Amino acid sequence: MRYFIEFSYFGKAYHGWQIQPNAITVQQVLEKAFSTLIGDKIALVAAGRTDAGVHAKQMFAHFDCEGLENIEDLVFRLNSFLPDDISVKSIFEVSKTAHARFNAVERTYEYWLVQKKNPFYIEHAHYVNRSLDVVKMNKASQLIMSYSDFECFSKSKTEVHTFLCDINKAEWQLVDDRLIFTITANRFLRNMVRATVGTLLEVGIGKWSIEDVKTILESKDRTKAGVSVPAKGLYLSAIKYPQEIINS
Repeated sequence: MRYFIEFSYFGKAYHGWQIQPNAITVQQVLEKAFSTLIGDKIALVAAGRTDAGVHAKQMFAHFDCEGLENIEDLVFRLNSFLPDDISVKSIFEVSKTAHARFNAVERTYEYWLVQKKNPFYIEHAHYVNRSLDVVKMNKASQLIMSYSDFECFSKSKTEVHTFLCDINKAEWQLVDDRLIFTITANRFLRNMVRATVGTLLEVGIGKWSIEDVKTILESKDRTKAGVSVPAKGLYLSAIKYPQEIINS
Protein backbone atom coordinates (compact mmCIF):
# COMPACT_ATOMS: atom_id res chain seq x y z
CA MET A 1 0.00 0.00 0.00
CA ARG A 2 1.12 3.58 -0.61
CA TYR A 3 1.04 6.39 1.93
CA PHE A 4 1.78 10.10 1.98
CA ILE A 5 3.51 11.67 4.97
CA GLU A 6 3.18 15.40 5.69
CA PHE A 7 6.00 16.83 7.76
CA SER A 8 8.13 19.90 8.46
CA TYR A 9 11.70 20.60 9.47
CA PHE A 10 14.13 23.33 10.46
CA GLY A 11 17.05 22.86 8.12
CA LYS A 12 20.02 24.32 10.00
CA ALA A 13 21.51 20.96 11.07
CA TYR A 14 21.00 19.20 7.74
CA HIS A 15 22.70 19.08 4.35
CA GLY A 16 19.35 19.31 2.63
CA TRP A 17 16.69 16.66 2.06
CA GLN A 18 18.37 14.02 -0.09
CA ILE A 19 20.62 11.30 1.34
CA GLN A 20 24.31 12.00 0.78
CA PRO A 21 27.51 10.17 1.71
CA ASN A 22 29.23 11.54 4.83
CA ALA A 23 26.53 14.14 5.55
CA ILE A 24 23.40 14.13 7.69
CA THR A 25 20.18 14.82 5.80
CA VAL A 26 16.47 14.97 6.58
CA GLN A 27 15.72 11.93 4.41
CA GLN A 28 18.31 9.86 6.26
CA VAL A 29 16.91 10.75 9.69
CA LEU A 30 13.27 10.21 8.69
CA GLU A 31 13.89 6.90 6.94
CA LYS A 32 15.85 5.61 9.93
CA ALA A 33 13.00 6.54 12.28
CA PHE A 34 10.40 4.88 10.05
CA SER A 35 12.45 1.73 9.54
CA THR A 36 13.14 1.41 13.27
CA LEU A 37 9.53 1.82 14.36
CA ILE A 38 7.90 -0.19 11.57
CA GLY A 39 10.52 -2.92 11.58
CA ASP A 40 10.99 -2.84 7.82
CA LYS A 41 13.15 -0.74 5.51
CA ILE A 42 11.21 2.32 4.32
CA ALA A 43 12.24 4.47 1.35
CA LEU A 44 10.78 7.97 1.13
CA VAL A 45 10.22 9.85 -2.14
CA ALA A 46 9.77 13.56 -1.40
CA ALA A 47 7.94 16.28 -3.29
CA GLY A 48 11.28 17.94 -3.96
CA ARG A 49 14.78 18.54 -2.68
CA THR A 50 15.76 21.38 -0.39
CA ASP A 51 19.39 22.45 -0.20
CA ALA A 52 21.57 22.55 2.91
CA GLY A 53 20.19 24.86 5.57
CA VAL A 54 16.80 25.41 3.88
CA HIS A 55 13.67 24.87 5.97
CA ALA A 56 10.29 23.30 5.15
CA LYS A 57 7.08 24.43 6.81
CA GLN A 58 5.23 21.84 4.71
CA MET A 59 6.76 18.89 2.89
CA PHE A 60 5.27 15.67 1.57
CA ALA A 61 6.80 12.31 0.72
CA HIS A 62 5.37 8.93 -0.24
CA PHE A 63 6.37 5.44 0.79
CA ASP A 64 5.18 1.87 0.24
CA CYS A 65 4.68 -0.71 2.98
CA GLU A 66 2.25 -3.30 4.31
CA GLY A 67 -0.98 -1.86 5.69
CA LEU A 68 -0.60 0.40 8.72
CA GLU A 69 -3.15 -0.31 11.43
CA ASN A 70 -2.77 2.55 13.92
CA ILE A 71 -1.57 5.60 12.02
CA GLU A 72 -2.21 8.11 14.83
CA ASP A 73 -0.05 6.06 17.17
CA LEU A 74 2.69 5.83 14.54
CA VAL A 75 2.68 9.62 14.12
CA PHE A 76 2.98 10.01 17.89
CA ARG A 77 5.84 7.52 18.13
CA LEU A 78 7.66 9.08 15.17
CA ASN A 79 7.52 12.51 16.77
CA SER A 80 8.82 11.04 20.03
CA PHE A 81 11.67 9.31 18.19
CA LEU A 82 12.66 12.15 15.84
CA PRO A 83 14.86 15.11 16.84
CA ASP A 84 13.12 18.35 17.77
CA ASP A 85 13.82 19.96 14.39
CA ILE A 86 11.70 17.44 12.42
CA SER A 87 7.96 17.06 12.99
CA VAL A 88 5.43 14.70 11.39
CA LYS A 89 1.94 16.15 10.98
CA SER A 90 0.05 13.29 9.34
CA ILE A 91 0.22 10.03 7.40
CA PHE A 92 -2.57 9.03 5.07
CA GLU A 93 -3.24 6.34 2.48
CA VAL A 94 -3.26 7.28 -1.21
CA SER A 95 -3.70 5.38 -4.45
CA LYS A 96 -0.86 3.10 -5.55
CA THR A 97 0.00 5.47 -8.42
CA ALA A 98 0.10 8.69 -6.38
CA HIS A 99 3.54 10.31 -6.48
CA ALA A 100 4.69 12.99 -4.04
CA ARG A 101 6.93 14.68 -6.59
CA PHE A 102 5.27 14.23 -9.96
CA ASN A 103 1.69 14.83 -8.83
CA ALA A 104 2.45 18.12 -7.06
CA VAL A 105 0.89 20.92 -9.11
CA GLU A 106 2.08 23.93 -7.14
CA ARG A 107 4.84 24.83 -4.69
CA THR A 108 5.25 27.97 -2.59
CA TYR A 109 8.41 29.34 -1.03
CA GLU A 110 8.92 32.21 1.40
CA TYR A 111 12.10 34.16 1.96
CA TRP A 112 12.41 36.07 5.24
CA LEU A 113 14.36 39.31 5.64
CA VAL A 114 14.83 41.51 8.70
CA GLN A 115 16.19 45.04 8.52
CA LYS A 116 16.93 45.52 12.20
CA LYS A 117 19.33 43.38 14.16
CA ASN A 118 17.30 40.80 16.08
CA PRO A 119 18.93 37.90 17.98
CA PHE A 120 15.75 35.82 17.63
CA TYR A 121 16.14 35.74 13.85
CA ILE A 122 19.83 34.81 13.71
CA GLU A 123 19.05 31.39 12.20
CA HIS A 124 15.62 32.20 10.79
CA ALA A 125 16.04 35.20 8.49
CA HIS A 126 18.57 37.14 6.41
CA TYR A 127 19.62 40.45 7.96
CA VAL A 128 19.84 43.31 5.46
CA ASN A 129 20.93 46.57 7.04
CA ARG A 130 19.96 48.70 4.04
CA SER A 131 17.02 50.84 3.05
CA LEU A 132 14.95 48.97 0.44
CA ASP A 133 12.48 50.28 -2.14
CA VAL A 134 9.81 47.60 -1.70
CA VAL A 135 7.50 49.18 -4.29
CA LYS A 136 10.22 48.89 -6.92
CA MET A 137 11.03 45.34 -5.79
CA ASN A 138 7.39 44.39 -6.29
CA LYS A 139 7.39 45.95 -9.77
CA ALA A 140 10.41 43.79 -10.61
CA SER A 141 8.59 40.77 -9.15
CA GLN A 142 5.65 41.42 -11.47
CA LEU A 143 8.06 41.59 -14.41
CA ILE A 144 9.55 38.22 -13.43
CA MET A 145 6.05 36.70 -13.44
CA SER A 146 5.67 37.64 -17.12
CA TYR A 147 8.59 35.36 -18.08
CA SER A 148 8.77 31.56 -18.20
CA ASP A 149 12.47 30.79 -18.80
CA PHE A 150 14.56 31.19 -15.65
CA GLU A 151 17.93 29.84 -16.68
CA CYS A 152 19.50 33.05 -15.32
CA PHE A 153 18.40 32.04 -11.80
CA SER A 154 19.34 28.36 -12.04
CA LYS A 155 22.39 26.69 -10.53
CA SER A 156 24.93 26.39 -13.34
CA LYS A 157 25.62 22.66 -13.15
CA THR A 158 22.22 21.05 -12.86
CA GLU A 159 20.61 18.10 -14.61
CA VAL A 160 17.35 19.51 -15.95
CA HIS A 161 15.78 19.23 -19.38
CA THR A 162 14.06 22.60 -19.27
CA PHE A 163 14.37 25.92 -17.44
CA LEU A 164 10.68 26.72 -17.91
CA CYS A 165 8.56 27.47 -14.84
CA ASP A 166 5.05 28.88 -14.54
CA ILE A 167 5.10 31.50 -11.75
CA ASN A 168 1.66 32.66 -10.62
CA LYS A 169 2.64 34.67 -7.52
CA ALA A 170 5.70 36.74 -6.63
CA GLU A 171 5.40 39.54 -4.09
CA TRP A 172 7.00 41.24 -1.10
CA GLN A 173 4.98 41.96 2.05
CA LEU A 174 5.85 43.40 5.44
CA VAL A 175 4.66 40.92 8.07
CA ASP A 176 5.23 42.21 11.60
CA ASP A 177 9.01 42.77 11.76
CA ARG A 178 9.84 40.67 8.68
CA LEU A 179 9.90 41.51 5.01
CA ILE A 180 8.72 38.32 3.31
CA PHE A 181 9.01 37.40 -0.36
CA THR A 182 6.42 34.80 -1.41
CA ILE A 183 6.72 32.99 -4.73
CA THR A 184 4.46 30.25 -6.11
CA ALA A 185 5.07 28.15 -9.23
CA ASN A 186 4.44 24.75 -10.69
CA ARG A 187 8.14 23.92 -10.31
CA PHE A 188 11.42 25.52 -9.25
CA LEU A 189 14.99 25.18 -10.46
CA ARG A 190 17.87 24.57 -8.08
CA ASN A 191 18.88 27.80 -6.35
CA MET A 192 16.14 29.69 -8.22
CA VAL A 193 14.43 31.39 -5.27
CA ARG A 194 17.65 32.50 -3.57
CA ALA A 195 19.02 33.90 -6.85
CA THR A 196 15.71 35.66 -7.53
CA VAL A 197 15.75 37.28 -4.09
CA GLY A 198 19.38 38.30 -4.54
CA THR A 199 18.48 39.98 -7.82
CA LEU A 200 15.46 41.78 -6.36
CA LEU A 201 17.57 43.09 -3.49
CA GLU A 202 19.85 44.77 -6.02
CA VAL A 203 16.74 46.50 -7.33
CA GLY A 204 15.69 47.41 -3.79
CA ILE A 205 18.96 49.15 -2.94
CA GLY A 206 18.88 51.07 -6.22
CA LYS A 207 21.77 49.33 -7.94
CA TRP A 208 19.63 47.85 -10.74
CA SER A 209 16.58 49.12 -12.60
CA ILE A 210 13.52 47.21 -13.79
CA GLU A 211 15.03 47.32 -17.27
CA ASP A 212 18.21 45.71 -15.88
CA VAL A 213 16.11 42.80 -14.55
CA LYS A 214 14.57 42.37 -17.99
CA THR A 215 18.05 42.23 -19.52
CA ILE A 216 19.14 39.62 -16.95
CA LEU A 217 16.11 37.42 -17.62
CA GLU A 218 16.63 37.54 -21.37
CA SER A 219 20.36 36.84 -21.06
CA LYS A 220 19.72 33.38 -19.56
CA ASP A 221 23.11 33.85 -17.89
CA ARG A 222 23.44 33.02 -14.18
CA THR A 223 26.49 35.26 -13.83
CA LYS A 224 24.39 38.30 -14.77
CA ALA A 225 21.88 37.82 -11.91
CA GLY A 226 22.29 38.66 -8.23
CA VAL A 227 24.13 36.55 -5.69
CA SER A 228 22.30 33.77 -3.88
CA VAL A 229 21.06 34.95 -0.52
CA PRO A 230 21.74 32.72 2.55
CA ALA A 231 19.78 29.47 2.89
CA LYS A 232 18.64 30.22 6.46
CA GLY A 233 15.96 32.65 5.22
CA LEU A 234 14.33 30.21 2.78
CA TYR A 235 11.21 28.19 3.64
CA LEU A 236 9.28 25.73 1.52
CA SER A 237 5.89 26.81 2.84
CA ALA A 238 3.24 24.90 0.88
CA ILE A 239 2.73 22.13 -1.69
CA LYS A 240 -0.54 21.66 -3.55
CA TYR A 241 -1.91 18.41 -4.97
CA PRO A 242 -5.05 17.56 -6.94
CA GLN A 243 -7.88 16.99 -4.48
CA GLU A 244 -8.46 13.45 -5.70
CA ILE A 245 -4.98 12.44 -4.48
CA ILE A 246 -5.51 13.84 -0.99
CA ASN A 247 -8.94 12.20 -0.78
CA SER A 248 -8.02 8.89 -2.46
